[in-house]
Amino acid sequence: MFILDANAPNKLEHYLKQNRWLSDKDRILACIKAGEGNMNYVLRITTNQGSFIIKQSRGYVEKYPQIKAPEKRVLTEAAFYTKISTKETLQNKMPEILGLDSVNNILLLEDLGQANDFNTLYKLDHTLSKNDINILVQYLNLLHDSFKKEDLDNELANLEMRKLNYEHIFHYPFLEENGFDLDSIQQGLQTLALNYKKDALLKQKVALLGTHYMANGKYLLHGDYYPASWLSTTQGIKIIDPEFCFYGLREFDLGVFIAHLYLSNQKQSIIDLVIEKYYNFEALNQPILNGFIGIEIMRRLIGLAQLPLQSNIKDKEKLLAFAYHLITT
Repeated sequence: MFILDANAPNKLEHYLKQNRWLSDKDRILACIKAGEGNMNYVLRITTNQGSFIIKQSRGYVEKYPQIKAPEKRVLTEAAFYTKISTKETLQNKMPEILGLDSVNNILLLEDLGQANDFNTLYKLDHTLSKNDINILVQYLNLLHDSFKKEDLDNELANLEMRKLNYEHIFHYPFLEENGFDLDSIQQGLQTLALNYKKDALLKQKVALLGTHYMANGKYLLHGDYYPASWLSTTQGIKIIDPEFCFYGLREFDLGVFIAHLYLSNQKQSIIDLVIEKYYNFEALNQPILNGFIGIEIMRRLIGLAQLPLQSNIKDKEKLLAFAYHLITT
């Protein structure tokens, strides 16, 4: 298997030419890590002809190599890009797929240029504008409305990735002994979390939400719609990293989205705007939506997938209590 390595540009150049992704006249001028991705190994390649993004999925999570992950996940991501390419308004919000090596699990994507993700929101001094919200909600509107599946076959089922996500959303955070010392993140967080890990009602509600997540649905979901998947570019906001995509309940995409608005301390008027702008919001199952909002808040505070939050322990205590209310009522 060919292994991507930023420290072996000559080997990479040979590989790219073998796959006819570079011409004989092309030369790699720069090969650097592209962003702080969690799941995959991602590089930005600059040549004398231009630049592109190349990413490889391996049998583990890139940020946490001890966690096994489906090594073919990049193929599902490629299938998502191929599907949405039939809808120009959606394609314009995402990078274009340039090539795929299904043997080595390598995907080539359009380079969106020097860009920053929206993780700056967690510094609590960055507020989304109404225009930002309009763009972010409209993406979900287009995705959910344009690609509906009536026959519920296995297209983009992405079951193995969903199992991985299930573990880290609905199971791992609520184990009393999971080997993760939350006090290493923030003093007092371990004790705070223990109250929820022992709550029988909460665990019952979380288990039910997990079955909703794992159930097949008719709406195509991004599957990981949070600030690290949103890029601020010179062409406006772009959406990336749909490797957790599947056909499911649209309440999940929307729930994750809204949860991170709370986690980043956005104004209530901004959150209300999401509700106003999302198509047929009143048709959503509100208890399930609220449950997904709550579970995403909770797992980001007491689970392994931590965020660069600036919140103090009192703020987290309030957020956990709010999340608990959303899930259990």
